[in-house]
Amino acid sequence: MSEAPRTKSRRRYTDEFKRDAVRMLLDGHSPRAVADRLGISSVSMLNRWRRTIEPPDAPVDSPRDAPVQELMETIRRLERERDILKKALSIFSRSD
Repeated sequence: MSEAPRTKSRRRYTDEFKRDAVRMLLDGHSPRAVADRLGISSVSMLNRWRRTIEPPDAPVDSPRDAPVQELMETIRRLERERDILKKALSIFSRSD
């Protein structure tokens, strides 16, 4: 007897994963770079997530706080990237 061919199952992403991926886009990463880094098969899917998830409103800062705010945003961006990569690793390491 021959075995039935295995169909490729669709990968499901959590809303949190999608928001984190969109944050990476908003932080200035290219869609292709984000898709490659997170193992997302389609850049168009990533762009669709970006259109459906509205970016948060940023507070208005005074000009003298700009250097500190820029450094704080860099820290937050790097922490988000780290967290996203940890989540991606856990998603891709579990067996389906």
